[in-house]
Amino acid sequence: MNPVTSASALSGLRPQGCTNLKLRQLMRRVTQHYDAEVGKSGLKGTQYSLLSYVLKLGPIRPGDLAREMMVDASTLTRNLKPMVAAGWLALAPGGDGRSRLVSITDAGRQKRAEAQRRWRVAQEGLNQLLGSDRVLALHALMDEALERLSPVPGVHDE
Repeated sequence: MNPVTSASALSGLRPQGCTNLKLRQLMRRVTQHYDAEVGKSGLKGTQYSLLSYVLKLGPIRPGDLAREMMVDASTLTRNLKPMVAAGWLALAPGGDGRSRLVSITDAGRQKRAEAQRRWRVAQEGLNQLLGSDRVLALHALMDEALERLSPVPGVHDE
């Protein structure tokens, strides 16, 4: 079905099945696709994202980074530890005695550049597998859904 005409062709149908399950299944497949390629750099997809965010926004306080990445603070802390241990990210004192700042190291920049080349291969592969029109339609649908679905109070993203 053409992604442009699919919405009108489906307008009279009632959704069947669990949207949450379908999204989780799709996310697992997409994650496997990216991890298979980005993993060749020695990074997980989540680690590549973390390096990319810190490169773009850093030095940044961990709480601000968690908000930008839309992850729970404890999830971010857990993900930061191996990245700091590997020497790709650094934690330094912030503006006051209680705050810290996360920044990317030179080794982290190099690792991210390597992973970015792999990420591009994964993205192009997904574009070929699904078709560019479908990927564009999927992005538009996801962006619209994210705008319409406000966060549930008391529930944190991971």
